[in-house]
Amino acid sequence: MPVRAEPEPTTVDLDSLGRRRLLALLAGSGAAAGGAYLFTGGQPADTDAIGPEESRRLAEAHAPTLYYGAREQWPATDPREYTTERDGETIVDGFDALDGYTADGRETDYPNPTVFYHAVDYPDSSLSCVQFWVYSAFDQFSTNFHWHDWEVLHVFVDRSADGTATASGTESTTSGTDQSVSDTGEPVLFVASAHSRKVPNNEHLDPDVARASIISEVGSHSSTLGVNARPTTFQRTAVDGLAPDISNDPVEVISGEASLPLAYGLPRDEGLVLPYAIPEYDGDRLPEHDRLPNVSPGDLVPDELTVDSYGELASPPEDIPKREGDVAFVPDARADTAADADARYELIDTEELRQIDAFTGPQLSFSFTVPKFVEDAVSGHLTTVGVPWSQPRFENPATDISDPQHRAALADRYEPIEAGGDVSRILGAVREATGADDAPGSNGVALLAPSIETVALLESDPEAVPSFSGVLAVENPEAGEHQLTVNGAGMAPYSEKLTHEGGTTRAGVEGEIPMSANEDAVKVRGEAPGTLESVAFEDDFAGQVYDGRPPGEDGRFGIYVHREGAYTAAIRDESGAQGARRVNPNPDDDAIDLAGIETGKVALTDFLLRFLVETRLQTAALRDDEDIDDVPTGQNIDDERVASVVAAAYENAGG
Repeated sequence: MPVRAEPEPTTVDLDSLGRRRLLALLAGSGAAAGGAYLFTGGQPADTDAIGPEESRRLAEAHAPTLYYGAREQWPATDPREYTTERDGETIVDGFDALDGYTADGRETDYPNPTVFYHAVDYPDSSLSCVQFWVYSAFDQFSTNFHWHDWEVLHVFVDRSADGTATASGTESTTSGTDQSVSDTGEPVLFVASAHSRKVPNNEHLDPDVARASIISEVGSHSSTLGVNARPTTFQRTAVDGLAPDISNDPVEVISGEASLPLAYGLPRDEGLVLPYAIPEYDGDRLPEHDRLPNVSPGDLVPDELTVDSYGELASPPEDIPKREGDVAFVPDARADTAADADARYELIDTEELRQIDAFTGPQLSFSFTVPKFVEDAVSGHLTTVGVPWSQPRFENPATDISDPQHRAALADRYEPIEAGGDVSRILGAVREATGADDAPGSNGVALLAPSIETVALLESDPEAVPSFSGVLAVENPEAGEHQLTVNGAGMAPYSEKLTHEGGTTRAGVEGEIPMSANEDAVKVRGEAPGTLESVAFEDDFAGQVYDGRPPGEDGRFGIYVHREGAYTAAIRDESGAQGARRVNPNPDDDAIDLAGIETGKVALTDFLLRFLVETRLQTAALRDDEDIDDVPTGQNIDDERVASVVAAAYENAGG
């Protein structure tokens, strides 16, 4: 079936944007590049500065505790320690930051622990927001790895909570004038930045705690929330008497199946395996570079979390450890923090960073395998992050609210916040194909929850998107044609072309993306005349396992299926004519070639005849108590076998 798309929402009226907002968007290379979630149908709100003394009080009142895993190599630090002068600019070079931080780590466990804050008011309302920006010297993850890393927690506070509303008519963000407001308010929404700006953030509306705890993902530093009675672990839904740590709206990812709160969460704390990649530069592993004399392989994410190559593994790894340990960073400004904290971080105003002009570093690449008739790979590149103050969310934190229900709730309470509309999304959920025990012989597969997290890439966007609980969510893709490719450690790749028209587009088969372990995967290569409109594979037992437009040119395609399946491949060309072929892989097949695929009535008649022959042979085997796997099926039924079965049937009919 074709990919479904919900109605296209209203677009943003760029003409109505203020000059300051438009400049912020341009400085961040657009909303997506700057980490903003541009909800359609609304105009971003302007904000006013809060002066240094009041900002400091807000920061001290709402500063979070940071929890890092035991294997974390780059917790919060101060980038000012690694600045250099180049061509009249003050920069933080990626090599200098990584090498310098590693050297400092030889002298102390946690060099220069620091968190930076920034606070703004939404004028003519009681809403303020204090942001906590956390810098790390490097980011190592599954395929997204880059120099420098900035994560942010937005704490939206209602400053009329104790009866004193925020003063109106305050100065603009360019003045930095102090206000006469004395209260620090109560939090109404926490927004913690996810690993990727294309992935929904971790958010909680109307929390029951005065301060958030941040649980940081090892290596990537993606921030999730700890707001229940167990702040060091993450709960997506209520479990063991604990309330959920997020309140993101549940979304039906696979049509007709249960909904899932759409937030990145913390995959290694939720039971799935998350393999990390080893960063390379110019073909060499990063620690081998001569500009990193202090960095050894042991200074990166530990080996037990990493894999050398997704494609060389026969099956998904099972021995990668889950998240372990809790290293607590607490603000030194709070007298009530625990004395046994592992580190106390300094709270610093982001104004102290303004002398830094750029965070730099050469390109680091990652590759995705794209299944085509002839295997292909595409490389994307990540350079580095920009400065926080160039991003739209720095001046207007509401642009970073990724959940439309949360944004609507704030818009209902505070006039400056626009409700907007639905975000634009591409959704899918990986399912791991395996042999079905209930299927007769090796003639059927079952689709199960995956054992590992995967990564997806839209070729129109250079940023890889990690899955969470098997779900792949790409936020804010542009409307138009895209190619979605999914890779997983030890799994054969998946790819399809799709059309996104805004709203929600489900990839795969109504949101379901079946993938197989490399050792179980068979590549089906096909070639048909003209241009293909769609290809579908339907397993006799599990139903559809592929339904889309595979990558390829001139009617050629390559799709991976599980070798224990028995499939009908349905092909539709650009004129709408259909063809079909039976595919039943042999145990030792690595690839199957479907040469000379035809469409039209004659082709469908030939398919039907061969399908009836296959059915007759299998029925006879079951009747005679023979092994059904010894019966030729699918592509193994040749013209001679067809003629023999037809002749026997004709004779039995008295012909």
